[in-house]
Amino acid sequence: MGRPLRYLIVVLLVAALGAALVFALHRDEGQVTAQLVASADGESAGFARVEGPRPFAFPIDYGPHPAYQSEWWYYTGNLTTSAGRRFGYQLTFFRRALIPPSAQADRPSDWATDQVYLAHFTLSDVGGGGFQAHERFSRGAAGLAGAQAAPFQVWLEDWSVEGTEVGSYHLTAEEEGISIDLALVDRKGPVLQGDRGYSRKGPEPGDASYYYSLTRLASTGTVRVGEAEYAVEGLSWMDHEFSTSALAPGQVGWDWFSIQLDDGSELMLYELRRDDGTVDPYSSGTFVAPDGTTTPLAQSDFTLTVERTWRSPHSGATYPAGWVVDVPSLGLSLTVEPYLADQELNVSFTYWEGAVGVAGQRDGQPVAGSGYVELIGYAGSMQGQF
Repeated sequence: MGRPLRYLIVVLLVAALGAALVFALHRDEGQVTAQLVASADGESAGFARVEGPRPFAFPIDYGPHPAYQSEWWYYTGNLTTSAGRRFGYQLTFFRRALIPPSAQADRPSDWATDQVYLAHFTLSDVGGGGFQAHERFSRGAAGLAGAQAAPFQVWLEDWSVEGTEVGSYHLTAEEEGISIDLALVDRKGPVLQGDRGYSRKGPEPGDASYYYSLTRLASTGTVRVGEAEYAVEGLSWMDHEFSTSALAPGQVGWDWFSIQLDDGSELMLYELRRDDGTVDPYSSGTFVAPDGTTTPLAQSDFTLTVERTWRSPHSGATYPAGWVVDVPSLGLSLTVEPYLADQELNVSFTYWEGAVGVAGQRDGQPVAGSGYVELIGYAGSMQGQF
């Protein structure tokens, strides 16, 4: 699930903007008034549901899918300078439809919209020991935020990712003294997660998303921290997911891993956590071999063993802070350690997402690498939030 149900962030965004989300913008020029309205009960009636596999067609499926209520484009990466200074970054764009397509109507104002966008930008300065997290949200109108397939682009103000040519992307973001300006080149092509891109989250029809990843994006560019600018290179990961659903009853959060190994393979895993402390059977993953061959993993195919924890001085939440990942059928055993303990985002809601280092063995041979881990629901259950 790449992001097991990352669209929930967008649901919380709508809640943050008000249960009956109404923006009124008055401008001196022409006294333009625009409204942006969402239903108070968060109903998903009228939106398409994810109920089985569908064909994917690229490059069209790189773009938005407005028939579905929620969607996100997620980029993370681990970068280093020639001197070995390490950085991690996250840049994620979320789209949330406020009303279904059948209820949408043309309105004369350039500010009128039926979409709201949220973005998160973080930078982990491992060498400097610092972590910054920033959030923006805006309406999908007047050029403030949006997404398109041809040419590919997703943006919120001056945070953006855009296609430059087939398989190549330009990613930029800047906020409060930090910035990234990166060129990404896809080395493997889209990896369809789950059953041909159909990623189930629970037992009920529609408890699912359509989900694919770009698991190995060669990355070069610059990172700026204060007045210092660093030339960097490394690897990035991209997830794109769209859906109309929510957590199944009893699910309170998730632990998600993306791992890129130096033998050319990648691993994605997630565990959905239940309110009774057990792991939900709809947890799953995918192993991507160096040649791009994929192996789907069921919840019974892997184990995540927590080795230690970290208590946040900001939220008071206690998070896992070191793991052993075992996939016996692949001869894979990995130790995963955060590069920085404090990579907690305190934004519309609180969660931990950060860069990690990886070392271990595959088929008896040593492997190492980096990745990203997302921990949701430790600062409060996600159940009943929407």
